[in-house]
Amino acid sequence: MEFIAIDVETANADMASICQIGLAKYKDGVLEKEWSSLVNPEDYFDAINIGIHGITADDVSNAPTILEVFAVLEEFMSGSICVSHTHFDRVSLYRAFEKYSLEHLDVTWLDSARVARRAWEECAWKGYGLSNVCKIIGYDFKHHDALEDAKAAGQVIISAINKTGIDLESWLIHIKKPIGLNERAIRQSIKKVANPEGELYGEVIVFTGALIIPRAEAAALAADIGCTIGTSITKKTTLLVVGDQDITKLAGKEKSSKHIKAEQLIAKGHNIRILKESDFKELIAQSYSVV
Repeated sequence: MEFIAIDVETANADMASICQIGLAKYKDGVLEKEWSSLVNPEDYFDAINIGIHGITADDVSNAPTILEVFAVLEEFMSGSICVSHTHFDRVSLYRAFEKYSLEHLDVTWLDSARVARRAWEECAWKGYGLSNVCKIIGYDFKHHDALEDAKAAGQVIISAINKTGIDLESWLIHIKKPIGLNERAIRQSIKKVANPEGELYGEVIVFTGALIIPRAEAAALAADIGCTIGTSITKKTTLLVVGDQDITKLAGKEKSSKHIKAEQLIAKGHNIRILKESDFKELIAQSYSVV
């Protein structure tokens, strides 16, 4: 059993703005090799993101770019099963490679959040974030450090294999199976919007700004991958999608009331991720290509 776990941190709402990468190689349940690096995203740093991971523009001023660490990523990851907790990290890497016109790596992706939802009943429908799953398995780590998060995702996979007896390769197939047909039917009868088998089931999404695709279409796409659609920012909100042009205005300084309220809640410790529209569309595309 051999796999690579990966996590990234970003400088702002643009998922291509990777400012830290962590990689952990596991073999037969043991951490065999690890690597991490700060990355210069050649982009601005949003105060919200700094507040989450503590990395600043000064910290990465002399750090390599994605282009300069590509050889390391290729050596670590090519031809491997690669684990990330949800596919945000996968899409960030995809977008960063596009930014620098780099070829995509030959990788088989495995989402440790989807594994956790099927391995532990208590996080099947909610509470499958990395921090909560690690509480369930009794693994302590420093959240929002890329290497620490990568190793934590790896531990989730190892714990799931040990708990269920399902091996690594079989999990690639098992994550495609329904979590629970009876419970699924019950939940669909109660809430018909969010697809309970979707990649992002449990997320509550809100849209703001000038979107290219119609709001109704965006909402339908989000519901299909499991999101509950919100009309305003509340403490239950977990994702805010902002129009690309709104993100780029004055490095994000001209913000809608929803955007401002989301940042206020983030500053108070609420877990809300801010995405630009093009990254949201890539999340949709990648959710339909998950191995």
